[in-house]
Amino acid sequence: MAALKNFCASIFYCCTSRSTVDYENVLADSEREAVTDLLNFLENRQETDFFTGGPLNALSTLVYSHNIDLQRSASLTFAEITERDVRAVDKNTLEPILFLLESSDIEVQRAASAALGNLAVDAHNKILIVQLGGLQPLIRQMNSTNVEVQCNAVGCITNLATHEDNKAKIARSGALAPLTRLAKSKDMRVQRNATGALLNMTHSDDNRQQLVNAGAIPVLVHLLTSPDTDVQYYCTTALSNIAVDSSNRKRLAQTEPRLVQSLVNLMDGHAPKVQCQAALALRNLASDEKYQLEIVRNGGLGPLLRLLQSAFLPLILSAVACIRNISIHPMNESPIIDAGFLKPLVHLLGSTDNEEIQCHAISTLRNLAASSDRNKQLVLEAGAVQKCKELVLEVPVNVQSEMTAAIAVLALSDELKPHLLSLGVFDVLIPLTESESIEVQGNSAAALGNLSSKVGDYSIFLTSWNSPSGGIHGYLSRFLASGDPTFQHIAIWTLLQLLESNDTRLVSTINSAEDVMQMVQDISERQVESDNEDGSEDGEAEVVGLARRCLEISSGDGNKKALSEG
Repeated sequence: MAALKNFCASIFYCCTSRSTVDYENVLADSEREAVTDLLNFLENRQETDFFTGGPLNALSTLVYSHNIDLQRSASLTFAEITERDVRAVDKNTLEPILFLLESSDIEVQRAASAALGNLAVDAHNKILIVQLGGLQPLIRQMNSTNVEVQCNAVGCITNLATHEDNKAKIARSGALAPLTRLAKSKDMRVQRNATGALLNMTHSDDNRQQLVNAGAIPVLVHLLTSPDTDVQYYCTTALSNIAVDSSNRKRLAQTEPRLVQSLVNLMDGHAPKVQCQAALALRNLASDEKYQLEIVRNGGLGPLLRLLQSAFLPLILSAVACIRNISIHPMNESPIIDAGFLKPLVHLLGSTDNEEIQCHAISTLRNLAASSDRNKQLVLEAGAVQKCKELVLEVPVNVQSEMTAAIAVLALSDELKPHLLSLGVFDVLIPLTESESIEVQGNSAAALGNLSSKVGDYSIFLTSWNSPSGGIHGYLSRFLASGDPTFQHIAIWTLLQLLESNDTRLVSTINSAEDVMQMVQDISERQVESDNEDGSEDGEAEVVGLARRCLEISSGDGNKKALSEG
């Protein structure tokens, strides 16, 4: 995350006037010489490097003086030059500024922390400041009663916290408690810097736990209602990161009853970055069943649908990721469908090349179809299968896996099978059984298996026996020869459904496939071990049993047995 550079003070150079100090009588020779040199350097400040050599020596002399006016001049000069010149510096530059942080003078504190915050934009400086002990004086300044000092100190901590090497050190330094307190400041500048710093501390499990222990959660939740967009953004994003951890979600559920409603309200706001993070926060919360239901109860579907239909890609992505998690709960399937999500979700499959959006959209459609034939019918009528058939051979493998899994779920409905077959799904499912992806192969075969049961009209299995891509015959042969128990189980179960179809032409065609029937014969003759502790013999025994049943029907014995039992 980009460093948050938000400093309160307007810095003015004060060494150009001697009205407050009679330097000729008060200053030591070295100090008087340093003042003169510094004035000369400042006359040519555009060409002067203040971080090395004579200019730095002059500034350092003023810093270590016992004269408070000289220290003020030095601190203000450091603040001014670092406003326009930020680069990697060494400890010879940082140590004088850190020394000034220890001053009891408010003006020195304010300017020194501003200078340090400016330099803390540079990655090298971030690490070196912490290594040189900069955290403790900054923490003391955060506890100052002066708002300007607070603001600059928090701004510096915020910059330091953007570096991964510093985050754990800051989390364990004692900085989180004052940061949490200052997040409630009445001064909006302090509040922005403090919430930004808290956000920067939410990117690892341990740091998030330190933040929770510091009491940050109720403060962050309360500030979701802030009128300031930046504060809303920092708090929403921080809570989204905190909600990644299941233990934190449990704590939020127990202690923050207003959280979901506040986030739902923010999705209807006017700042896209806040809307996006609110949806992502709800997505993370919706990893838990309780929140899946609560988001729907608190009116979250309407705002999510509006974000889903926006023209801004990050909003679409955050909304579709959220609705995917919400759709996992069976009780949410019908409310989501009734809210009008089906057509927009189908539209997303083909309206973007964003793989993540496509995966979330088709996964949501699959979830919505999971529990009832009514919902499966509505998903089909929304054009989901047609869109999948149109796209599935061209989309990335991850999307293919989700699309074939969705078709397999829809194919569980006996009423929809004729419709699915009429849409020509074999044209894509059969070729995908040869995919490089094991998941795509398995999902495609599962869909074919589901479609092979209780179809009524099996003519399409005959016309697709040898094509496309080797047809049903080729798919069965490959899966039976794979040696993979799961693939063999799918293939033999599919074969059994086809043999039980009572379609004489199809049964004859299968019997003519010598390679397939020989492999079924070989599987049927396996001896199943009975002492496997992992339970694998149960699955193998089932495969062997299915193979034997296929042979019975193939030879006619199975049909005779069925007639005699009838």
